[in-house]
Amino acid sequence: MPRQASGPTTVDFRNPVDREHARLIGRAWIELRRGASTTALRTYLFGCDAPLEQGQMDALDLLARRDDRTMKALAARLRVDPSTATRAVQRLVEDGLAERFPSPEDGRVVLIRITEEGRRQHSDVAERRSHAMMRILSEFDADERAQLTDLLDRFVTSLDTVVGELADE
Repeated sequence: MPRQASGPTTVDFRNPVDREHARLIGRAWIELRRGASTTALRTYLFGCDAPLEQGQMDALDLLARRDDRTMKALAARLRVDPSTATRAVQRLVEDGLAERFPSPEDGRVVLIRITEEGRRQHSDVAERRSHAMMRILSEFDADERAQLTDLLDRFVTSLDTVVGELADE
């Protein structure tokens, strides 16, 4: 059973083990963000002719789950500034993958929804993403996958907490 977080613990960079763990985790984070394998994986997932960008796919993921989102709600779910969401949606609209339309309740509010072409492309990428994830995770046994799930969830929660605290400083 995954261990529940018991609260913050002390990390001491004077301790060579803590320092080395932080270094290795930092290096893994960099490789996840921009490593050569990440570029190859993005090409596999999003294509190379007219590739989607990660932000566009993130928006399509949300739009595929629920249509008729406001730009403000979409930006909040994406955890980005509204201007960033607007740029991603603009490209989706230009590429015919999403459309804007006025809210039936309030014509001043603009809603966004995925188009049939957007659903098709989203489905293609989602299928490739599932295939890649299945192959990546096959390197771990069931207990390791459960542990990885727990640790990554706690890592993201901790990251969100610290980023919020840093923003308040």
